Amino acid sequence: MKDKTTTTEQAMALIRDGDVVTTTGFVQSCIPEMLHAALEKRFLDQGAPRDLTLIMCAGAGDSKGLGTGRLHHDGLLRRVIAGNFGRMPKVAQAAQENKICGYNLPQGVISQLYRACAAGQPGLFSKVGLHTYVDPRHGGGKVNKVTEEDIVKYVQVDGEDWLFYKATKIDVAFIRGTSADRSGNISMEREALTLDCLAQAMAAHNNGGIVIAQVERIVEDGSIKPKDVKIPGLLVDCVCIADDPEMHRMNYGVQHNPALSGEIRVPLGGIPKMPLDQRKIIARRAAFELPPNGAVNLGVGAPDGVAAVANEEKATPYITLTTEAGAVGGVLAGGSSFGSSANADAIIDQNQMFDFYDGGGLDLTCLGMAECDAEGSVNASRFGGRLNGCGGFINISQNSRAVVFAGTFTAGGLKVAVENGELRIVQEGRNKKFVRLIEQITFSGPYASQRSQPVLYVTERCVLQLTPKGLELIEIAPGIDLQRDILDQMEFRPIIENVALMDPRIFREEPMGLMKDLLNLNLSERVTYDAARHTMFLNLEGWSVRKKQDVEDLARVLQDAFARSGRDVNMVMNQNGFRIAEDLQDDYAASVGESLDRNSASIAHYTTSAFMRLKMQGELASRSVQPHIFESGEEAHQAIWGS
Repeated sequence: MKDKTTTTEQAMALIRDGDVVTTTGFVQSCIPEMLHAALEKRFLDQGAPRDLTLIMCAGAGDSKGLGTGRLHHDGLLRRVIAGNFGRMPKVAQAAQENKICGYNLPQGVISQLYRACAAGQPGLFSKVGLHTYVDPRHGGGKVNKVTEEDIVKYVQVDGEDWLFYKATKIDVAFIRGTSADRSGNISMEREALTLDCLAQAMAAHNNGGIVIAQVERIVEDGSIKPKDVKIPGLLVDCVCIADDPEMHRMNYGVQHNPALSGEIRVPLGGIPKMPLDQRKIIARRAAFELPPNGAVNLGVGAPDGVAAVANEEKATPYITLTTEAGAVGGVLAGGSSFGSSANADAIIDQNQMFDFYDGGGLDLTCLGMAECDAEGSVNASRFGGRLNGCGGFINISQNSRAVVFAGTFTAGGLKVAVENGELRIVQEGRNKKFVRLIEQITFSGPYASQRSQPVLYVTERCVLQLTPKGLELIEIAPGIDLQRDILDQMEFRPIIENVALMDPRIFREEPMGLMKDLLNLNLSERVTYDAARHTMFLNLEGWSVRKKQDVEDLARVLQDAFARSGRDVNMVMNQNGFRIAEDLQDDYAASVGESLDRNSASIAHYTTSAFMRLKMQGELASRSVQPHIFESGEEAHQAIWGS
């Protein structure tokens, strides 16, 4: 049997000028650091290999020179195809200075292209990227002027818009595992994630290329159980042992955490509680959108705080948190461990997770935002003179049923204080994030509105929502001045019809009791019956239909109320501040609306929002229901009782 163990020097000597090299790693985790260092050393010592093409999904580095950041030296790279450039700033700088060619493509697309390469297919059809900067009609994902080749095409199939992403054949794959035998069979028992190692290895091998694996240890042949072998030895050419533990860290901040690799489970109560600052305020408000029994993705930064809030509110068992890197369930990790999860239910390959996301498996995603315009379009990829990259942002935001963009209202030095249940801006951020023109479209507001996708924009001081007419301000934090703290800090004026206060529980130290809201346990308290007047009151003020379960819960509560009071009651509905997610309008009308029409002798709706009145009139008229909506409770009462 062939012994595939070798030195890094011998492995690097196999790489030729002009080769296409792919490497694994996600943000700061699972990076084959020793292989990157060896490639850098060979180039600095010998001036070869030169003019490589680097293909990678997520950023793989510390943003300070480690990981793929080691590959910045002039002449080493000729072209880069990546989902993220922010983790290798000197490579990004070379691209911005037109020294190398570059493409910034959606992370999930690159991940799935590995499989296309492995199968010998020419590329990938996907709707991911339509109406963003990746769409050839808006740049085709090219990052500079010297990048001329089109690797993304806009096509129509059976009258539908699609993008076709061209596959680039791979010559060399850098992968990483825990254990290997001398035949090259590799397991990943101490790894936080499996990522795309199998697909990358298969893509290189089937193209006649080489696969170089970095592992922690060598074990006896046959000692790895067949189902534990993640990469079969037939795909692997070189196995390099990481003798220096620093070169095989779980991530740059953690040498090894067995809870992240699934070797042990840890008590959830040990997870630190977040301080009540702007990050927690944002995470708390976003947590109100969590769908029980649903699948959720959280982005890096402010969004990953939602995991800590969900744990604090004991909501974790009722939702399934996921990461695009492949973690399913548990408590998502932040910081250097972002992408992994403590007490995960499962860890699947990254390309499989993106299959799940792209196919509509996500119920909610919470993502960051750098810039936002009046149409609700978001830039999270290129801003402030920096080429950061989209990562998985486009896949996730376009395909999740509902989206929450979360981040501070301004950036650069923002300081806030929470005092007596109110928010105070101590120091305003230097940079406005709600601007007239964003630098790059990473998420298209008009495209989302066209598809009736529910979208919220949550900040520490206010909440906005996407409407067909643009952004509408719907909530404001207690203590915040509308003009000074919001409108003066924006470059456009949002729609302002009926602004409610953000939930006061968000601004208190004690837990919010979130589960009662998420499970609609108090919904029955919103229905009261006046037997003397044979009138039922339905108070939906401030309540939102965010998910299909909300429709079902309200319909059940109403049916129970009608069963107790009898049919043909007079109904008075307070819909002030009541919201229905765009994609649930039909479900609400078919279930709740028909139940109300069937069991009520008369219905008087009222809301102080002119925008909501017009919207409701249109919806009621479409069901051939009397479309008048009153402006106050008094008017609604008079319509029923005549006094």
